[in-house]
Amino acid sequence: MASNKNALIRYKTIDQCLRNTFRRWVLDDLIEACSDALYEYEGKDVYVSKRTVQLDIQMMRSDKLGYNAPIEVYQRKFYRYAEEDYSIMNIPVTDHDIKIMNESIQILRQFKDFSLFKEMNGVIERLEDSVYANEKDNIPIIHLEKNDQLKGLEHIDRLYHAIQNKQVLKMAYKSFKARSESEILIHPQLLKEFNNRWFLLALGNKRKLLTTFALDRIVSIHNSEEDIVYIDQHIDGDIYYKDVIGVTVSENVVPELVKFKIDNRNAPYVITKPFHTSQETISKDELGTTFTIKVQINFELERVILGFGDTIEVLAPERLRTRIHGKLKRALERYE
Repeated sequence: MASNKNALIRYKTIDQCLRNTFRRWVLDDLIEACSDALYEYEGKDVYVSKRTVQLDIQMMRSDKLGYNAPIEVYQRKFYRYAEEDYSIMNIPVTDHDIKIMNESIQILRQFKDFSLFKEMNGVIERLEDSVYANEKDNIPIIHLEKNDQLKGLEHIDRLYHAIQNKQVLKMAYKSFKARSESEILIHPQLLKEFNNRWFLLALGNKRKLLTTFALDRIVSIHNSEEDIVYIDQHIDGDIYYKDVIGVTVSENVVPELVKFKIDNRNAPYVITKPFHTSQETISKDELGTTFTIKVQINFELERVILGFGDTIEVLAPERLRTRIHGKLKRALERYE
């Protein structure tokens, strides 16, 4: 359980204790109550120190969380609320809070037809009703790109829960190059979205290699009937994809320094939206701005470069420059 969730449970527990005015509460009582509450949520003993509860009380008294709880000590050892009817659960929602929540609701509403968020429909509707009923029909002023016609979205929920529950799956898959579908056993690890398409990173059961599968090429998914122990690779997406653009990762390929030049008219677009987090600006002259990125050379990188057409020139490495030149030459031949 995340530490911030533990803290919220402790705040709520301390609040419940202090609202019970039929009992006098010393610090040890509050510590015991917090320990019991965390045990109930965690299912195991959780150590709550004296210092932790003292800091919790200090936090509740402050305005950092908006509580400003009137917690006082009387007879030098007992804790109580100075205001009899006070509770942190009764904190009023301000107009600013309502405005922020409404803006968030408008964003969430755009995901209501997306398979992963289907279960949130009722939650969003209840938020709309309880937060600000007269805002319900407002047109969203933030529009997120999505394509409801994408194939494969129906698999997201199944894959999400398989990863969460560490299940081995039998998947029927047909790549664009394959003549027929094939069935494979996989250990699903991570769902990845790129360029408005969804992909699954999974470990093959036989070869034990991480492979990327496009969700729109998945024919069917079923739970494995074989008695196979799920292998968790503990994939951190930020680390796994840190050296690539897109989803194609080659585990034995070393990232290379890619050098390219963008004309001055289009350079601001690349400066404000870098190709990659490693991007650096090297120089600028009357012909354009030169950048470098350190990435694996893959299909997605080539697509990004080709997307800039005649406004970009690859300077290094030479093999990437030659490959892009060949693609542009063949493209030109189609128009001649």
